[in-house]
Amino acid sequence: MTGDWRTDRIGASLRGQNPTVLRRLEAGFAVIGDVQFLPGYSVLLVDEPGVQRLSDLPRAKRLSFLSDMERLGEAVERACRQLDPDFRRVNLEILGNTDPFLHAHVWPRFEWEPTELVGKPVWLYPRERWSDERFRLGPQHDVLRNAIGSEVDRLRSMD
Repeated sequence: MTGDWRTDRIGASLRGQNPTVLRRLEAGFAVIGDVQFLPGYSVLLVDEPGVQRLSDLPRAKRLSFLSDMERLGEAVERACRQLDPDFRRVNLEILGNTDPFLHAHVWPRFEWEPTELVGKPVWLYPRERWSDERFRLGPQHDVLRNAIGSEVDRLRSMD
């Protein structure tokens, strides 16, 4: 996965050119993370370029974004629980400290994580985990991608 889509993730998603998109949701795009050292890591991208924070959206769209975040979180939880018996929980975060667009992180957490990190924020993982080629998103994650996407569809059908 290379190319311009990383410099404009939202625009690329709107154009159908972001290869990490799992599903289009009501207020954004469910995407699988570029790195998978915690398998199932996903992100919800807002669907409006230029929106930097939740408060930039009208109230109805804010609630839709938060509902999409909850739906993606539950889909990741269901998929990870099916694929890994050591799945523990999902952490949801809207931070906005690095990327200048509204997005929410969905982090699955597992019993097999290092003892010193399992109960701590994922951002405390060593920097090399984020750039290690072993954890780069690729075809080896297709089963995981399909499982999360299917769970999003299943949850949507329950509405």
